[in-house]
Amino acid sequence: MPFNFNKCDIAGLVEIQPKMFGDDRGYFFECWSKRDYEEAGIAAPFVQDNQSSSVRGVLRGLHFQKTHPQGKLVRAIEGEVFDVAVDLRKGSATYARWHSVVLCGKKQNQFYIPPGFAHGFVVTSEKAIFAYKCTDFYYPNDEGGVIWNDSDIGIEWPDLGIDFILSEKDKLLPGLKEI
Repeated sequence: MPFNFNKCDIAGLVEIQPKMFGDDRGYFFECWSKRDYEEAGIAAPFVQDNQSSSVRGVLRGLHFQKTHPQGKLVRAIEGEVFDVAVDLRKGSATYARWHSVVLCGKKQNQFYIPPGFAHGFVVTSEKAIFAYKCTDFYYPNDEGGVIWNDSDIGIEWPDLGIDFILSEKDKLLPGLKEI
């Protein structure tokens, strides 16, 4: 199998490391295989791919969709990000717990986040190109979010020595208790 699947401490979250093959010309690797992912227990029906580009200190999140929750397979194509998933599944033993993974273009590691989680990341390199495979379509009227620095969640974001750069919308997201 050209992937190593590593389950995280919160049920459903998986970090994936593809096997890379490189020489003086560059590298090659499979970045997704329906068969291999299904064998590893990720039988997600991916329907949409998204990509973003951001500079150092840009923080995007913590986002989710309310009635059309999306599972996401995320990775940094270039650069490096500190990626976070927060468990918002009602009745979950790990509700409001978070898990982070450093995603890096050099390693091409991936993070699978099933439906029911809020997701966000901050760019730690000078620039990052970030890709998402999603299990449901994006519905603008279904957006939800939690403020990135909610003390009830307590995410330990990396100290970059600069203020994070957030969209106006993300600056106004409510706390966990408000959703």
